[in-house]
Amino acid sequence: MEKNTVGRVKLWKIILPVVLGLGWVAWMIWREFDPAVFESIRFTWRALLFMLIAFVFMAGRDLGYIIRLRLFSRNDLGWRQAFRITMLWEFTSAVTPSAIGGTSVAIVFVHKEGVPVGRSAAIVMLTSFFDELYFALLFPVVFFIVGGDRLFGGPMGHQLMLFATIGYGLKLAYLLLLSYGLFFNPRGLKWLLVRLFSLPGLRRWKAGAVEAGNGIVRSAIEIRRYRSLFWLQSFAATFLSWSSRYLVANALFMAFFTLSDQFLVFARQLAMWIMMLVAPTPGGSGFAEYIFTHFLSDVIPAGASVQVGAAAVIALLWRLVTYYPYLIMGVIILPRWLRRSFGRRPEEQTPSSVVGPDIES
Repeated sequence: MEKNTVGRVKLWKIILPVVLGLGWVAWMIWREFDPAVFESIRFTWRALLFMLIAFVFMAGRDLGYIIRLRLFSRNDLGWRQAFRITMLWEFTSAVTPSAIGGTSVAIVFVHKEGVPVGRSAAIVMLTSFFDELYFALLFPVVFFIVGGDRLFGGPMGHQLMLFATIGYGLKLAYLLLLSYGLFFNPRGLKWLLVRLFSLPGLRRWKAGAVEAGNGIVRSAIEIRRYRSLFWLQSFAATFLSWSSRYLVANALFMAFFTLSDQFLVFARQLAMWIMMLVAPTPGGSGFAEYIFTHFLSDVIPAGASVQVGAAAVIALLWRLVTYYPYLIMGVIILPRWLRRSFGRRPEEQTPSSVVGPDIES
């Protein structure tokens, strides 16, 4: 029987982000309670239509990811396999801090679908590369189109700009480092990682750094075979995926209000996801709802006394569309995937298992 290398996540790591997110929204609505909020947030047919559109945008986000996985695997991954990897990857991201995400175990997810380890590493590295490339290119574009004063206007504008600047700097540094390793000197980057994690205080992660370096070397060999059309198609799929995710917020605001500046909402979503890189909680729970409410409340065409409360309600709906479905899909898909991938007998696997042999309460 092959060893389960995915690791384990305890039950509280699934419950915690739900409690943090729902708890913060409930507290914010209570603190900012105003009957006028619920006069603005009415579930009419228009609201239901735009909420459906929000789910369509989220499906577009997953479709972009699935297309990329098939492109990166040269169609060795089928549609169902790519869907399963996407759900597992997003689930892992949902139960780990945003800075960690699901990348650390994504190579296992891809490899267990029948892709050799070297190509699995290439697929994961390319996914990270295109994700960071999207942020690195689009954030300066929307910053100059919208303007810094409008992009970071409203409550806590200066503090949020600082968060976004730090997050963008980290993403840009990671992109440059990854590009150097993938396209110019993969063995040099591996050597740098191993030396870095040989320092006192970092040695406990040295084995992981060695494996990451091996993945970079294998990835660099793999991607040298790709042609220009591949890179264009891959960026188009990346653009579809991330842009669709940001447009979810636009649809949810349109469910209840008529916005005068749709692009501002889109631009702030982009900046917000960069800020979430520094979120210490699983999936950014609590932090994401807080940033959403305070960063986007001023776009609501209503009185100042209503804006924060209404934004908190929309933040809850936003997380219901973009976050909680992945927790549900992960709990449904992961136990069966573990049994199939690691040869566990049914009686050894509990129905509530997540990212490991079992969940401990």
